[in-house]
Amino acid sequence: MSKIEYGFNSKYLTKNGKPWFPMMGEIHYSRYPQQYWRESIYKMKAGGIEVVSSYVFWIHHEEIENEYDFTGQRDLRAFVETVRDCGMTMFLRIGPWCHGEVRNGGFPDWLLKKDFKVRDNDEKYFAEVERFYGKIYEQVEGLLYKDGGPIIGVQIENEFGHAGGLNGEEGEEHMRRLTSMAKRIGFDLPYYTATGWGGAVTGGLLPVMGGYCEAPWDQRLTEIEPSGNYVFTHERNDHNIGSDYGFGTGITFDIDKFPFLTAELGGGIQVTHHRRPVAHPKDIGAMSMVKLGCGVNLLGYYMYHGGTNPKGKLTTLQESRVTGYPNDLPVFSYDFSAPIREYGQMSGTAKEIKLLAMFIHDFGKALCDMDTYLPESNPLKQTNYTDLRTSVRRNGKSGYLFVNNYQRRKVMADHLNKELSVDLDGETIKYPSIDIKNGDFFFLPFNMPIGDGKLKSALATPLCILHNGQRDQDVYVFYSDIDPKYNYEKEPQNAKVITITREEALNSWKITLDKEYLLITKGDVIENGNGYDIINRNNDDIKTYPQLPKEPEGYRYVGEENGFALYQCLDSKAVASVKYSLLQEEENKKLYEVELEYSDNVNDCFLRIDFGGDTAKLYIDGEWVGDWFYTGQTWEIGLKRFGFPKKVQIEIDGLKSDDKRFLETWPEFNNGIACEIYQAQIELEKVYKL
Repeated sequence: MSKIEYGFNSKYLTKNGKPWFPMMGEIHYSRYPQQYWRESIYKMKAGGIEVVSSYVFWIHHEEIENEYDFTGQRDLRAFVETVRDCGMTMFLRIGPWCHGEVRNGGFPDWLLKKDFKVRDNDEKYFAEVERFYGKIYEQVEGLLYKDGGPIIGVQIENEFGHAGGLNGEEGEEHMRRLTSMAKRIGFDLPYYTATGWGGAVTGGLLPVMGGYCEAPWDQRLTEIEPSGNYVFTHERNDHNIGSDYGFGTGITFDIDKFPFLTAELGGGIQVTHHRRPVAHPKDIGAMSMVKLGCGVNLLGYYMYHGGTNPKGKLTTLQESRVTGYPNDLPVFSYDFSAPIREYGQMSGTAKEIKLLAMFIHDFGKALCDMDTYLPESNPLKQTNYTDLRTSVRRNGKSGYLFVNNYQRRKVMADHLNKELSVDLDGETIKYPSIDIKNGDFFFLPFNMPIGDGKLKSALATPLCILHNGQRDQDVYVFYSDIDPKYNYEKEPQNAKVITITREEALNSWKITLDKEYLLITKGDVIENGNGYDIINRNNDDIKTYPQLPKEPEGYRYVGEENGFALYQCLDSKAVASVKYSLLQEEENKKLYEVELEYSDNVNDCFLRIDFGGDTAKLYIDGEWVGDWFYTGQTWEIGLKRFGFPKKVQIEIDGLKSDDKRFLETWPEFNNGIACEIYQAQIELEKVYKL
């Protein structure tokens, strides 16, 4: 089998010279138990991720000088091999400074005690970095793409010149020096990238951008300015992590020479002690769709998979103010409200992103070649909550109209009976009138090829194509919650179109057996290397298009509805119970014991804790193993990781009504303090073979 040639041009990434639009997701192997890596990589793949990215945190591997630890969940080589075995490719972010909300940004304490300045053009510093790079290379030697491995690229440094480091020519030289060092050591790869926002220098490397829905690192304790990431613009900077002073301000590279790529689009956000915004699924879904409408040709998410900080040998390993950094982070939890959460739970955010991932997988090649046009009516300020935000991506007269009426935590004006249109150099595509309400965001096709036909317009969004072999028609799946009103210039003969609701699209999974099938279920459908697993907590039923070759394990075929085969889960509801009692109470602190009863034949058991307080800690057999900052969200703990204990302890530190925090949801206060568990529940997760 011939090797793929990876490359890029000024518009997009390429495979064998052809447009390539990948989805990339960050997971930190050293923040997740090794025994569940494979399961998690397959979950990322099911969510539409094609490229896995990960930092290599120096302090996780050499906390004590000259004592290297690449064992257990720090086993970089084993992780890269797992990525390879799951059929994925990989970007390695080798630092040496990473940030990542890690102690010292990833630098070991001993390095900071040396007689030189870090992140500077000092030969002593470069010598230490070269030694660290060499150790990374020892771990991945033979796993680079040229050797048949999954690693197709590395990121050099992080935010250099934006968050510390050097600016101008000194900074550019630093980045060039690190790049030549990595290449000399052996990192011979198709791609070398650098973060490019907010004045960061790139050393001529392929720049990658970012954007978040909020800014928990902001030191203010109030509502901050609404995110500009919900506005269609040609600007590549995110004003929260980059620049808000004008178009291109803080960009150190020529944007005309490089494609618009993201490696740090927030799949969620990590809360800090002083500032605790919550990233909701639609916050991420709308932001992602807007980036598509802005012309992005790589959606790379930081984080895509949450995790838990490992325990240090000398200190805890989280970012903290005592180490000179601006924020205090949980000692353990790096949940990030990510698409896949701290304990491996696929969230509603994963489903929002999957809507776009399924589309990109089947239509992304054409999208890569489409330029972005912003109508004069499109507002360019995120504080404009009245005018409708629109964008067009097209190549010639074929493309997509993007519409956004969503701004996080703001109310947008409704646009009722709105007539949308696209001007195409002398031709105008008109859509039937629709109601666009506060919180709506979507995109619509125009002059779209459908098999051997052409769809002039539709009030529906394309999801995917089901390729059904030479004898059967390909099936184009669209979703819409209104009458889709397909308007064909030429109706296809070798393809058909089906329409599902947006909710059904969120719960859709495309799998390949003898041909391609669409499964719709509230559970998760995950590849396992030998087939697929159906993972659910609520004995959810399934419907498929077309009918499966055989019934899934634990399910029974019960008929057909509108061309979909229906399958009912035969399993009885798992019985579980939980009770908790107060063990100890001090001023501003309570310790609870939680007792659990549940069956053993489950994939995981999730303890769900609703509480009022400032922070909470998890103890198992007297050992502190987890924590959580109160946000108003339910704290969900996966017990599989801890061997399915039947008893745990939860310690709540109280929150006073006059404590200085930014919270979107405040707890209930009793005599000026919140310090108690409100509710504890269990949810059991089961797996069925498909």
